[in-house]
Amino acid sequence: MNAHTQRLQMAGPAGALALAIDEPAQPPCGVAVVCHPHPLHGGTLDNKVAQTLARAFVQLGFRVVRFNFRGVGGSEGHWDEGRGEVEDALAVIAAHRQAGQPLVLAGFSFGAYVASQAAHRLKDSPDAVQRLVLVGPATSNFDVAPVAANTLVIHGEADEVVPLSATLAWARPQVHPVVVVPGVGHFFHGQLALLKSLVVAAWQP
Repeated sequence: MNAHTQRLQMAGPAGALALAIDEPAQPPCGVAVVCHPHPLHGGTLDNKVAQTLARAFVQLGFRVVRFNFRGVGGSEGHWDEGRGEVEDALAVIAAHRQAGQPLVLAGFSFGAYVASQAAHRLKDSPDAVQRLVLVGPATSNFDVAPVAANTLVIHGEADEVVPLSATLAWARPQVHPVVVVPGVGHFFHGQLALLKSLVVAAWQP
């Protein structure tokens, strides 16, 4: 993402996981873990939306950890239909969260499904996620978990991969707001700066 991005590996449930870590200029206020889109459709930690989320959290003062799911770009193992990928996210969270500091979890598309399930698994534990950010969540293809009231959900009106109607149907029983970006498709082409600003603005008092 920038010249200061650290590339390293850690042990994961199915073998080594490849990581990219970005540090803010000041001592970090917390840790943000970002989950990338579908591994079988070209998703990696270098996906433009995942990078945009990372930039937003660095600006907000977080140490940001992106990682490749099992079987992707230097991460060992094989695609596990979402189950093992949630375990990968939980392993990264356990390895990188800092005691006493906020933990934020974010994901794009399939990564939003993983982030929601990981947060759901941790919700009653001392390691609970402080806040979730879900961008274009894969509500039409995966069982995106119910989310806390402070979750930021962003979806493009013209999403050609996950229809906006699917995410509204997921949000409706929870009465959960969805930020809809008019005219924007799944990958936020031409609107990544707007996406970043929406995330940053959600943290402003």
